[in-house]
Amino acid sequence: MDEYNEIGARLRELREASDYSIEQLASELGIAPDVYASYEENGKDVPISVIYQIANKFKVDFAEIVTGQLAHLDTYHVIRRGGGKVVNRNPEYHFEDLAYRYTNKIMQPLLVTLEPDDAPAKLITHTGQEFNLILEGTVIVTLGDKEFVMTEGDSIYFNPTIPHGQRCGGETKARFLTVIAE
Repeated sequence: MDEYNEIGARLRELREASDYSIEQLASELGIAPDVYASYEENGKDVPISVIYQIANKFKVDFAEIVTGQLAHLDTYHVIRRGGGKVVNRNPEYHFEDLAYRYTNKIMQPLLVTLEPDDAPAKLITHTGQEFNLILEGTVIVTLGDKEFVMTEGDSIYFNPTIPHGQRCGGETKARFLTVIAE
């Protein structure tokens, strides 16, 4: 089973364990039942906002749905969308829709634009967890002594107590969405 199918299986498991039908859950999420059914069927192209809504509804951590691991990551998890395919983005997509309340925490998305620069990324650390989704261009994500070259549609979820930074990896600007939970 690939990582996409595993996400779909976790969505299905959460729904079934909570005694929801596809129609009931889809209605509460404001999604057509056939669209939600496709998320559970193959796990591909599930909008981040839907994962946040489900995580909030069933009181599980976002990381648990995406990676299958418990909330506190020791290191990182990379999801490759592949083929330069754009996911989780359409003309009607609003970043504020991703604001997510989990118990008493607010996860608010931030859109970051990086200009081309040969300088290495400035490494920082902070508490909590961080999720980056690459929206445009190439972003080099540095985590400790590892570097990940990530392109549009790729995402990475990590424990930001590891020194980390992001820089543009191409000759044109790059953008990524970051969501940080303190």
